[in-house]
Amino acid sequence: MPEVWGGVPTRNKNFTGRSELLQLLRARIGDSATAVLPSVGSRRTAGPSHALQGLGGVGKTQLAVEYVYRYSATYQLIWWIQADQPALVRSSLAKLAPRLGLPSSERSGTDGAAQAVLRALARGEPYDRWLLVFDNAVEPADLKDLIPTGPGHVLVTTRNYNWNGLVETLEVDVFRREESVEFLRRRSAVAESEADRLAEALGDLPLALEQAAALKAETGMSVDEYLGLLNERTRELLEQSRPADYPTFVSAAWTVSAETVEAKLPEAIELLRCLAFFGPDPVPREILRASGELRRPLLKATLADPIMLTRAVGELGRFALAKVSTGDRSIEVHRLIQALLRDQLPAKDRESLRNDVHVLLAHGAPANPDDGSQWPRYAELVPHLGPVGIVRSVDMRVRDFVLNVVRYLYQSGDRQAARSMVEDVLRRWDDTPGEDNDRLLLTAAAHRGDILRDLGDYAAALETDQEAFHNAQRVFGQYHEITLRLARGMGGDLRGTGSFAEAAAQDDSARERHVQAFGADDRRTLRSVNNLALDYGLVGRYKEARELHLLAYTSQRDPESGASEVEILSSWNGLARVIRQNGDYAIARDLGRDALGYGHKELGAEHPWTLRTGRDLSIALRRAGEFEEAHELAERVYAACRRLFGPDNPDTLAAATCLANAERSVGNTDKAFDLAEDALRRYAPVYGQEHPFTIACLGNVALLHRVKGAVRTARELDQECLAGLRDTVGPDHHYSLNVAINLASDLAALGDIAAAVSLGTETLERVRAVLGEGHPVAMGCAANLINDLTAAGDREAAAVLSAETFPLYERLLFPNHPDVRTAREGRHLDFDFDPPLI
Repeated sequence: MPEVWGGVPTRNKNFTGRSELLQLLRARIGDSATAVLPSVGSRRTAGPSHALQGLGGVGKTQLAVEYVYRYSATYQLIWWIQADQPALVRSSLAKLAPRLGLPSSERSGTDGAAQAVLRALARGEPYDRWLLVFDNAVEPADLKDLIPTGPGHVLVTTRNYNWNGLVETLEVDVFRREESVEFLRRRSAVAESEADRLAEALGDLPLALEQAAALKAETGMSVDEYLGLLNERTRELLEQSRPADYPTFVSAAWTVSAETVEAKLPEAIELLRCLAFFGPDPVPREILRASGELRRPLLKATLADPIMLTRAVGELGRFALAKVSTGDRSIEVHRLIQALLRDQLPAKDRESLRNDVHVLLAHGAPANPDDGSQWPRYAELVPHLGPVGIVRSVDMRVRDFVLNVVRYLYQSGDRQAARSMVEDVLRRWDDTPGEDNDRLLLTAAAHRGDILRDLGDYAAALETDQEAFHNAQRVFGQYHEITLRLARGMGGDLRGTGSFAEAAAQDDSARERHVQAFGADDRRTLRSVNNLALDYGLVGRYKEARELHLLAYTSQRDPESGASEVEILSSWNGLARVIRQNGDYAIARDLGRDALGYGHKELGAEHPWTLRTGRDLSIALRRAGEFEEAHELAERVYAACRRLFGPDNPDTLAAATCLANAERSVGNTDKAFDLAEDALRRYAPVYGQEHPFTIACLGNVALLHRVKGAVRTARELDQECLAGLRDTVGPDHHYSLNVAINLASDLAALGDIAAAVSLGTETLERVRAVLGEGHPVAMGCAANLINDLTAAGDREAAAVLSAETFPLYERLLFPNHPDVRTAREGRHLDFDFDPPLI
């Protein structure tokens, strides 16, 4: 057996024929022919990929299963993926991550784990002989960027002929008559002539043959009896509408089997009807539990009795009406059977069954979507939500479950899926008056605000949160949990739009109301404390920000706080960041390393909060003089953010800025300049031209112009940047002071020493007043001024300032720190900008 094996269905001991197809498939795969697969904006070359095409029920999946078992010895890894839903494909790929020595989806998010798997397969590490099977694929576009490249093989089964010309395809038709006869005789004691008659009536379709053979084996029914029933049911079915995908003989064969089982055990068919309203993916047995809210008495009684449930599941398996897996305790019904069941039920029964499936999903879900340990359970349920139409439910408990799924998707890092689902909720759920309905709709709006903010659409987030906040105040009052949650969200929205002082006032008020409503130690109050700490950091009140981040972090680390892994990492990283902003670079570095280790362990390497922590650690490493390590980490974070979130996401823009600064620190000036200019172009559409982050990024570009020798351009840009920052955040803000220091360096480089000394002297006074005399920025500003005083001929003033500065500077950092060396050598220090978290 291969070293890695997962998801492969049990081998069909009655597999018959198909020898020529198997040999042809093996020969084609062995030739390693290249297939071309569609990709966004381009066409890309993949490894040897092949598709088995054919009618539903023709046996494509069984052929793929047989291929897997027959040639398993030639592979090191075989992984089977149900491909009818893209979300399930990502989840299945993500489950492979730990088998390749990669972080699991619980730690890196579903998309992060899936992408890591694809990269490992493409490299052939640790396995270069692998086979991935994508079963029941629909549109090729659904699998764009999910088909791995590299040295292994890919096998696709599909009913969609759009795959022609994109991959090597192999047509799978019904059995040849001799194969049908052989199959029937192997499955049941039947004469060759009778098998031939039966095969003729069933059109040699493997699925229909399987059901007929199972029925005959279980009941001992004669071929004549079966054909009589089949003819009768065929006429009935032909008089009714049925989906075009289903051949008449499948419908008729299924009907005969189902009626036989129903006569023997009605509970089994009731269970089958229920399963028809799930998705076609495996249904976890654990959620098939009775609930007082189920509408159908027989289904409720069946699920309440574990012995009866076991009997019902067994009957469905024996008659080939469902596939029962004992390994992961799941049950799966073929999509053809599901659709036929739904089609034959009266509208009233369809409604009640759909409602009961909604209840089962809600009843079987974990209670806390913030708990990372429960995310795998949510991942099992998500593929069923679309097929069952969960968003259309009017049941309040089911709607609570839907919002929990939105929260799970958001917290686990799948922001786009979360956005799609919550917007569907807000479109479909009405605004009928009532406290429960108001609670649900306002909670959904709060989710939407959180998601939009994370995606960088700050104006839309603020509009959503403000409207919902006013409605929540009117309906529930200012101290209700939903009102206060929306108040927290509005603070984040204001930060995103650049209104830092207004955000601080909003969050200060929100914290006071949280304390009154929930107490100082409640997890919701601690969230508000963390938010206010972010505000203080953005307005330059770093010491107060440090106290609040420390309070939030130490309180949330208490197991009794109920804080989630995301909340803990957020406050931990916030504390490390504000310690860096206070000038304690070594402590910030060490704390950041611990926080990043926690993020890797609890959330995974590519969870958004782990990446944010990595970015802040890279900045701390750079400030501490560890340029190479900072650069390596910045490269990794930027690559992951761009791949996961796209180039215009706020996290990607911040990571690009961080990398540009890291490239400059290791001497890659041209790379740094290209990255900084590209980031600046992208900042304005996301944040706006007047946002402090957009303006401050202009200062990074100005700095690099001077490094590249374009000093006049640097001066002009720094003057523009400084004027903009003074208008938005004030002349004494840290951002403004950094640009003022750089502008003084521009003036010195242009030979205007008197202007450089004047601006440097004024700026040093401001920096000391804002950050303190012992802050590294104050030391750097003083070192630059020493150089300018010396150039101006005022050696006495330079000596006095030098005696004040360098001993403290060396103690604050260390004598061989790159910044200290630069200052000692008489060269100007540069001060760049890294956007903090919103």
